[in-house]
Amino acid sequence: MRRSFSSIVTVVIGLLVLAWMVSRVGAAEIVADVRQVGWTIVAIIAIGGLRFLLRAAAWRMCLDPPHRMSLTDAFSAVVCGDTIGNLTPFGPLVGEPAKAAFLRRRVALGPALTALAIENVLYTLSAAAMIAAGTVALLVRFQVPSEIRGAGEIAVAGTLVLFAIALWILWRQPVLISRALGLAPPLRRHASRIVEIESQIYTFASRHRRTLPGLAAAEIGFHALGVTESYLTLWVLNGVAPAPMSAFIFETANRLVTVVFRFVPMRLGVDEAATAYVSQLLGLGTRIGLAVAIVRKLRMLFWAIAGGVLLVREGVAPKTPQLPQDQAERG
Repeated sequence: MRRSFSSIVTVVIGLLVLAWMVSRVGAAEIVADVRQVGWTIVAIIAIGGLRFLLRAAAWRMCLDPPHRMSLTDAFSAVVCGDTIGNLTPFGPLVGEPAKAAFLRRRVALGPALTALAIENVLYTLSAAAMIAAGTVALLVRFQVPSEIRGAGEIAVAGTLVLFAIALWILWRQPVLISRALGLAPPLRRHASRIVEIESQIYTFASRHRRTLPGLAAAEIGFHALGVTESYLTLWVLNGVAPAPMSAFIFETANRLVTVVFRFVPMRLGVDEAATAYVSQLLGLGTRIGLAVAIVRKLRMLFWAIAGGVLLVREGVAPKTPQLPQDQAERG
C-alpha cells in the first residue's frame, strides 16, 4: 500500500513539474518544436531499438555455454525489462530480473541471471566512465556556476573511487553479496548458489577473453548511439548541426538522470528539468532542452508500448523472480 502511494505521489509530482516547465516556456512553442521533428522521430525510435539490441547482444555474450538464447529473445526481454523498470518506482530492482523471467521457458533462470549480473556490471562501469567524461567536458569547455562545478568535481572523484573499488574487488574477490544476504534468515539457504554466482562474475574475464572486445564494443556502441540520438534531435530542432560536444554532454546528463532517478517512473519532470538546465548552460536555451526531453519521452513511450505488448503476449507478470532452485537449474 505504501509503495503504491509513493508511486502515485512520485508520478503526480513529476507531472506537476513537467506542466510547470511547459507553461513557463509556452505550450504552443513546445508543440511547434515537437512537430518540427516530424518523421525524424522514426529514426530516433530506431536508434533506441538499436541500443536495446546492443544490450541484448552483450547479455548473450555473457551467457556461459551450453546455455544459449537467440538475439530476438534477448532483445524482447531487454525491451520488456526496460518497460517494467521505467513504469514502476522500483527501477532495476524489478526491471532487470524481469528480463530473465521473460526467458524462463527458454533459458534456465540461474545462468540467465548470472549473465545479466555480469552485463550490468559492465554497463554500470561504462556509464560511470561516460558520465565522468561528459562532466569533465562540461567543466572544461563551458562556464558553469560554482555550485555545479563543485558537484561535477565530486561526481568525477566519485567515479574514480568507483573504478578503484571495482579493481580492488576483482583483485581480492571478496564474498560480499552472499555474506550480506546471509544476514537475512530467509535467504541463508541460497548462500551457496550466490557464492557460485559471485565466483562466475569474478572469473568471467579470465574465462571469456575472446568475448571482452565484443562486449566493450557493445557497451561503447550503446552510449555512442545515445550521443547520436541527441545530435540528431538537436539538429532537427535548431535547423543546424550542433557541436558534437553539446550532443555528448546532453547524453551524459541523460545517463546521469537515468542512473540517479531510476525510481521515478519515466523520469517524469526530472528528465525535463535536467535537460532544460543543461541546455541553458550550453547556451541553447531552456526551450530546446525541454523539447529534447519531450522527444525522448516519445521514444520511451513507443518502446514501453512495445514492451507491454510483448509482456501480454508472453504472459510475464511484472514481479521480481525468486532465486533459482536446483530444480530450475536442471530445467
